[in-house]
Amino acid sequence: MANTKVFILEDENIVAKDIEQSLKKLGYEVIGTASSGEKVKELLESGLKPEIFLMDIMIKGSMDGIEVAEYVKENYNLPVIFLTAYADENTLSKAKITEPYGYILKPFKEIDLHTTIEMALYKHQKTAEMKKELDVYSTLVSESENGKDYIFVKNKSKLIKISVEDLFYVEALKDYVNFHSRHGKYTIHSTMKDVESKLPNKFFARVHRSFIVNLDKILSIEHVNGRLQLEGLEKSIPIGGSYKDELLEKFNLL
Repeated sequence: MANTKVFILEDENIVAKDIEQSLKKLGYEVIGTASSGEKVKELLESGLKPEIFLMDIMIKGSMDGIEVAEYVKENYNLPVIFLTAYADENTLSKAKITEPYGYILKPFKEIDLHTTIEMALYKHQKTAEMKKELDVYSTLVSESENGKDYIFVKNKSKLIKISVEDLFYVEALKDYVNFHSRHGKYTIHSTMKDVESKLPNKFFARVHRSFIVNLDKILSIEHVNGRLQLEGLEKSIPIGGSYKDELLEKFNLL
């Protein structure tokens, strides 16, 4: 707990001050507060380095707390605790997608704040240690003698070669990523952002925060339902709203 750096996202100034005082009383170091997601992004990009976030879900601005939590998790891998007065089922369903490290309802008790933060820090540390113990994931693209492209996935002690034409889609599952190919499924410990940066974008496209698909395998795109169908697969793949336009730009539409 000593000198643990906490950042607060809360758009009610009085509430933010109350949270800050409670944290300082408990021995934490509050290194900053913000009232909008845009400010959080600005501070992180400028070099701010908190160890944990406390975020209200319903905040002013173009980003709500859930969207900010997604950004923090994907780009900085920092633990987030939601601190909010909203406990309805719809809000909880949206919030849990970001896999927060805790969820505290207002008005809160200091003991609940302390316990949740310490559990979140412990869980985050153990997850990081487990990740270090696993083999480092590496994706390489090369060309064989017959001109075909391949993905090399480092899984445990082996480099597994997957032909681009045999890889249907990539799916995120918590802290792991599954490669679904014609010949089987391969699981590695990584983030979708890292995988996306290493896959050749002339063959693959991010269509959802949890899915990357092989463009050549797309059979149809349903505009109304926001899903696409891949050849040889019964299940359809969801298309996230923020990825739809970029996906359609990759095709020659008539």
